[in-house]
Amino acid sequence: MEPAQGCADRRKTTVSYLDNLFGPTSDRLNRSLDRTSERQSLLMKNLANVNTPGYKRQDCDFNIMLEDSMDNFDQLVANRSIAGMRSEKSSLRTDGNNVDMEYEVMSIANTETRYNTLTELTSRYFSGLKNVIREGH
Repeated sequence: MEPAQGCADRRKTTVSYLDNLFGPTSDRLNRSLDRTSERQSLLMKNLANVNTPGYKRQDCDFNIMLEDSMDNFDQLVANRSIAGMRSEKSSLRTDGNNVDMEYEVMSIANTETRYNTLTELTSRYFSGLKNVIREGH
């Protein structure tokens, strides 16, 4: 075995070990932040189209997606366009648009709160890891 190959193997083993040790929690936090950002984008799109005739609002149910992601992320990704995303077909307005501005603003505020909470959790998680690593020296 050449020295470069041995170094690459050790690095690969170390990364694999760290992924197994820290991966599940950081992956969940990362996916949760991604979904929160995705929902925020959909809600902002709804708000931008509040006066577009025929536009149907879109949203994703963050709670269902988060619970599912804890159990089976791969299946969730495969079914995401069917189960996680929904567009409401009904409309109360004569132009066919079903965006309720008050509901969208409330949902945006709710999503922003979730995002801030998740970023705080992520920050505390990595701060705790940093403290553990420092104590190890």
